[in-house]
Amino acid sequence: MMTELRETSSARHNPQLFKSFFQGSFACSTACRGEGKRVDLTVSSGHDTLLDKDYARLAAEGLLTARDGARWYLIEEKPGEYDWSTFMPMLHAAENQGIEMIWELSHFGWPAHLDIWQPRFVDSFAAFARAMACLMRDEGYMAPFFTPMNQISFWSWAGAEVAMFNPGVTGRGGELKQQLVRASVAAMRAIREELPGARFVLTDPLVHIASPDASPAASEEARLQHEAQYEVWDMLSGRLQPDLGGDPALLDIIGLNYYPDNQWLTNGETLLPHHPGYRPLSSLLEEVWQRYQRPLLIAETGAEGEARAPWLNSVVEQVNLAMDRGVEIEGLSIYPAVDYPSWADDRRAPGGLFGLPDANGSRTICEPYVLAIRSHQIKIRNAGGGDQVA
Repeated sequence: MMTELRETSSARHNPQLFKSFFQGSFACSTACRGEGKRVDLTVSSGHDTLLDKDYARLAAEGLLTARDGARWYLIEEKPGEYDWSTFMPMLHAAENQGIEMIWELSHFGWPAHLDIWQPRFVDSFAAFARAMACLMRDEGYMAPFFTPMNQISFWSWAGAEVAMFNPGVTGRGGELKQQLVRASVAAMRAIREELPGARFVLTDPLVHIASPDASPAASEEARLQHEAQYEVWDMLSGRLQPDLGGDPALLDIIGLNYYPDNQWLTNGETLLPHHPGYRPLSSLLEEVWQRYQRPLLIAETGAEGEARAPWLNSVVEQVNLAMDRGVEIEGLSIYPAVDYPSWADDRRAPGGLFGLPDANGSRTICEPYVLAIRSHQIKIRNAGGGDQVA
């Protein structure tokens, strides 16, 4: 299936929104697995004890914007009481290293005293977001970046369709999606009341689903699955189910997570680039841009092992093609910035710019990956990336 694209501007987009075009994303999920185990990736990656060093590593490579998480489950262990002792060291370490942060407020986790299905969950998240905005304002931040709920579409599928992690149920994905949208809308409204200049990066996977054959029924099924990726952004903007409270003013920056397995057939088979149903990333980016006319951020992308640098090269090539056509792409964030044991099964596979820490807090560096980033930084700057790229 190929979506017809309208004519795009021939003027190349010049990104200016973030401090750096190339960015780093830290693994910060706090999901509970099916067996009830809380998996805090900020801890298991060693990032919680190496904040200054980890941010300094990014800054040394010119990655001056990063995504990281404020861990709600720790900040609000008691209802309505906020303990910022786990967050303030992150905020100050980022300040010390000159890193501009995009703060995630809930990355698959929430306080144990809340029931995610109840109205109180929405109210509590909005109150937490308001408290966070007040804290940031008191610290001198008037236009910080936030992601309220990370990857609502994926969370709804993983947590309430296949029970991969919390809330650990099946057949309730649509219900959870609506609840997370309500919470996001309430949180954004609360933040904007305290900080009118706040910006929101609204993340979800960028995917393509194709039909395994040319039959009308199969093609229509693929089209419907492909279009479903837009439901959350449509809800947040009020295009879909406006009773959830969405509004066009809340649809700010579209965060897109894109990996080697983000294209597949309706039968679940992963689409590879040589398959006739595969679509170039540049065309998918154009599709999102034309649908919403909002700034885009590749919020997460990466591969494992020796595939890291080649994958980045292919993504940057496609991003450049899209920007050449005027698509407003403001940045590309490498995930993960540092390695971590997989949140799903503790599997260890190298995927980050920097490895797991040794006993002295040192991390190995993936030289081919970093060299590729340095090369692309120069090319982006020469193509008109302005002062973003160090």
